[in-house]
Formats: sequence, C-alpha cells, structure tokens
Amino acid sequence: MIDKFNIGRRALLGSAASAAGAAALGLAGGAQAQKPLVVGFIYVGPRDDYGYNQAHAEGAAVLKKMAGVKVVEEEKVPETVAVEKSMESMINMDGATLLFPTSFGYFDPHMLRMAAKYPKIQFRHCGGLWNKAKNPMNTGSYFGYIDEAQYLSGIVAGSTTKSGKIGFVAAKPIPQVLRNINAFTLGARSVNPKATTQVIFTGDWSLPVKEAEATNSMIAQGVDVVTCHVDSPKVVIETAERAGIYTSGYHTNQAKLAPKGYLTGAEWQWEKIYVDFVETMKKGGVPGNFVRGGLKEGYVKNSPFGPAVSDAAKAKVEEARKGIVDGSFAIFKGPLKDNKGNTVIAGGTTYTQTEPVLEGMNYLVEGVLGATS
Repeated sequence: MIDKFNIGRRALLGSAASAAGAAALGLAGGAQAQKPLVVGFIYVGPRDDYGYNQAHAEGAAVLKKMAGVKVVEEEKVPETVAVEKSMESMINMDGATLLFPTSFGYFDPHMLRMAAKYPKIQFRHCGGLWNKAKNPMNTGSYFGYIDEAQYLSGIVAGSTTKSGKIGFVAAKPIPQVLRNINAFTLGARSVNPKATTQVIFTGDWSLPVKEAEATNSMIAQGVDVVTCHVDSPKVVIETAERAGIYTSGYHTNQAKLAPKGYLTGAEWQWEKIYVDFVETMKKGGVPGNFVRGGLKEGYVKNSPFGPAVSDAAKAKVEEARKGIVDGSFAIFKGPLKDNKGNTVIAGGTTYTQTEPVLEGMNYLVEGVLGATS
C-alpha cells in the first residue's frame, strides 16, 4: 500500500516513466525492450554535502553510466519510517530490485522490516551490522577500512604541523570513530612522536554550529592542522581555511573548499563496491552479504596532496601505503597504550584489519587529548 506520503515526486516520476515507456513502445512498433536493472539509493542528507552522502552519490553516478542500469535516488530521508516508505516506493513504482539505504540508522528496524516484506529484493546497507545468524539472506552489509587512509593522512598531518598540535572534530565516541581517531594519531606520531591530537565530540553527525565552535576552540589553543569525522566536513574545512590553518578531509575530496590549506583526506571509493554488486546482479547472481576491503581492494583512497605537502611526507606515505597493501605493515600492534596509560595491545601482538576486537574499540590511544565519556 502506498500512502499519501509517497504521492508526490515518485508518483509523478512513475507516471511520467510509464507514459514515456508506452510512447517508446509505440514508436518501436511493439519491439520488446530489455528491462534495465533498477538500483535505488537513499541518503539521509543532501547529495552535495561534501561528505558522507556525496561520497555515496558519486558512486551512484558511476552506475548511471552503465548500460542496462537505471538509478533512482532520494535524499534528505530521515532515519524513521520515512525510509521504509521510500524503499517501498522504489520497489513498487520504480521496479527497483537492488536497494542501498546508505545511512547507519536505516538498517534496524527499517531495512530489515522491508527485507522481510519483500524477500525477492536485495538490500545492502553501508556498515558492518549484518549478522548471518540473525538477518535475512536478502540483506547484507558493505564497508571499507577507512582507517588505513586515515593513518596515511595522519602521516601528512604529523609531517606538516609546526605547533605539534592537531585537532579532530568527531561526532560520537563509537568504535568506528575511535578507530579513525586512533589510526590518524598513530600515523602522525609515526613521523612526529611528540605530536598530539585534541579531540572534541559534538554529540551527533550533523551539527554545523558545534562543529564550527569546536574548530575555532582548537585554533585558539594552537592547533594548526584539523580533521574530522562528521557527516559533512564542509564547516570544519571552511572554518579552518578562513583561519589560515591546514586541513585533512574525510568521506570525499574537499580540496575546493580549502585551496591553500588542504593537505589530503581519507576518501571512500564506493563505486568499486557498487559496480561489483551491479555486475553480479546483471549476471543473475546475488551480491555478497558481508563485504569489506581497504586500500588493497580499492574501497578507500587518499585525496591528491595539496601544495603544502612536502616530498618527504609523500615518500613516508608511499612507504606506509605499500606496507598496508602488501600486508607487511599493521596499524594496530603492540605494545600500545591508551591515553590513560593502560596497555590495550600487548607487545608482540599484531591485529590485522579483520580482527573482531578492532570492531569494539573503546579507547583513545596515547597522544590523544580527550575522553570517550
């Protein structure tokens, strides 16, 4: 059942598409056209946010160029029953058979509820929430080891800072965010052992005023390189650029926002996953249920270096990148202490990226100024 909430843009698009389709069939003299694979993308924010949503939209844009594929999108959909209505609309009106509800809060209960109702439709969610023992097989998760790119960005930050003070504006102290903060800090301290990372948690994914306040507070305390883990880095990057300090981006390339101070950034390459999934579907297969990858798989990358990055820093980055890709280097290895002096990884212990213990990270490493609670 389609309620009044959905009668609008999608209804009009559906009607227009039907009319256009009928006209096309008439012109073709009744020739049967091959039915395209319809793929739906749903974003919690705007597609041009210079952040999380734009990174996914850039991946969707690649699919639009593929033959036999039709992409439908909806932006600014809250993590409520509204996303269920969007998914149903895409299925019933657009004919979507593969859906990407991209925001964290879409998974449970919303995507799972729709997957149970539409068992022949494939649903894939960005994150690591899928559980084989609990969730339907027409659902799944995909994600990237973005902390690898964060480590490399940290090397650049540690090589560039003059004050030795780096800032990190973050949304919430959840494992994925802590992993990024820690990887960035470890990268910075690998080339600048006395460097510190001051972290300020804003409390949510999109709070522009608090993000600006946090950035300005750090600048006032002598921070000269700032990065972030929020939905849209735009405010942080622009605030830092106006103040004349360096920045490191996240999600997608923000170099246009900071032509002088942008150093590099940790970027997603969702198009690699999306193309793989779509190609599988076109061949009659089913996308993987739990897909992960990092630099080696091409799921993440670093933004091109900005003008302030030295040749020495670039060389250090390339050395570390090679080690991460060939498996000879691990970011998280012992001995490692948290910022309270406790040993969190014992000497002689090395964690590969697939270690489950990293998924539950609940500490900040030595060198980070801040607390998780």
